[in-house]
Amino acid sequence: MSGLRLRVANPFWLLASAALALVVLAPVASLAWLASGSSLAHWSELASHVLPRAALNTAVLLAGVGVLVTLIGAGCAWLVTAYDFPGRRVFDWALLLPLAMPTYIVAFAYLDLLHPLGPVQSALRWMLGLDSPRQLRLGDLRSMGGAIFLLGSVLYPYVYLTARVMFMTQPAHLLEAARTLGAGPMGAFLRVVVPLARPALAVGLSLALLETLNDIGASEFLGVNTLTVAIYTTWVTRSDLAGAAQLAMLMLLSVLGLLLLERRGRARQRFASMQRMRPIQPRRLAGWAALTATLAVAAPVAVGFAIPALYLATEAVKRVARTGISPALAGAALNTLLVAALVTLAAVAAGLVMAWTTRPSVTAPSVRRLWRTALARSASVGYAVPGTVLAVGLLAPALALDYALGDLLGHKKLLLLGSGAVLVAACTIRFVAIPLGAVEGALLRLPPALEQAARLLGESANRTLVRVHLPLLRPALGAGAMLVFADAMKELPATLLLRPVNFETLATLLYAEAARGTYEEGAVAALAIVATGLVPVALLARAQLRPGH
Repeated sequence: MSGLRLRVANPFWLLASAALALVVLAPVASLAWLASGSSLAHWSELASHVLPRAALNTAVLLAGVGVLVTLIGAGCAWLVTAYDFPGRRVFDWALLLPLAMPTYIVAFAYLDLLHPLGPVQSALRWMLGLDSPRQLRLGDLRSMGGAIFLLGSVLYPYVYLTARVMFMTQPAHLLEAARTLGAGPMGAFLRVVVPLARPALAVGLSLALLETLNDIGASEFLGVNTLTVAIYTTWVTRSDLAGAAQLAMLMLLSVLGLLLLERRGRARQRFASMQRMRPIQPRRLAGWAALTATLAVAAPVAVGFAIPALYLATEAVKRVARTGISPALAGAALNTLLVAALVTLAAVAAGLVMAWTTRPSVTAPSVRRLWRTALARSASVGYAVPGTVLAVGLLAPALALDYALGDLLGHKKLLLLGSGAVLVAACTIRFVAIPLGAVEGALLRLPPALEQAARLLGESANRTLVRVHLPLLRPALGAGAMLVFADAMKELPATLLLRPVNFETLATLLYAEAARGTYEEGAVAALAIVATGLVPVALLARAQLRPGH
């Protein structure tokens, strides 16, 4: 059978994968060129007036969100793993529900709920017999503390998911040994469980912080001027693309720092057990302890999902019952579905090409390792780069191509930018890592004998892909497509910066409504985005949180 292994993959697949890798890396190269080629006057002004506050706000926001998501995610994961209490089986998967809530939607909902004239403060004044907002007014949510609280309440599932999987696979005898040596429940958790889960915590924390960096809607709604908001305002408000590129390069360095921190957190962390693992058995709680545990895991679900989702549903029903679906909302919904569908098709196709090129049974070992490493790293770059940075990097190549096409075809229209093709390309670059990872994982689980048998029967590599592998890869392709579709529907930063003129999606419509302070129309758009996001979250909970999976 070894004679069936080719020295190199089919040239078509190699060239296609190399072209895709270059497309993914092109925005980063363009960003570096644009930033380095601009005048230092841009940087001097930014360094004096914009950068200090934006960098400090970003650092404080990242630190606060990092602490909060770690405490909530790891704490809830340990509670549902180590203890049995009322509602534990429900909260085991319900703790993932905030993943369906984009951060800007949660900020949108709470700004209206906690407004001085909103339902919460109005109800409090009614219960206290007060008439005027001046007599009772809660603290303003538009603050750094409010941003940290809301972002942490939505992004903790990244830490929860990775920590929960790690806790489920930790052997019980290590914890029992610590208890035998005199460690209490908290001491055993901090001295045994947390060190063993450090790699998983580092992965979840880095994902949450990357999402924090990518956020633009929530930060702007809550009045926190982060680097992402500064890039957007520098480009759109001040029409300073060079300055935006310089800020984007600084932000890209922050992303690389987070990735290095994540890799350092997992460095030299290798744990293995030669004996059969006995998982941790949950200890049953009763009385006040059980009630406290139930309330502790219910609070993040309520704050991060249930309260804003219930508010959005109520407001959406009121709006539809009173005025129906407006033409603007219907048009935005169609635009969103169109963009999400095109991004899904492009990302899944690109991921399949990359994964098929680097599958283990095609290339010789040294070539395989080289291509697998290069392509996997190039694809992951797009997912790690925030949408605003990606948009700034894509604009220069897109304009150059548009001008070239205009000269070639003899017109002055911007075909790529005006048609939304650049927006689709940006979202595809950002999300191609999702189907690539899903297909790579599925291919690794398929025995090489299947391809070898097909080749012995006279099938070519391409026909083997179509007739043998694609039917077996259908679940992985479907799961990757759902995740990409949901992410593309709620993508806000890249859409704001690269959409054609007068082209609204649900996310941009919601952003505009919130910026104007009109929340009713935005509630329907927000509810549609949340409902779409629930599907991949449900599949994720079913796939990842089953013991032994």
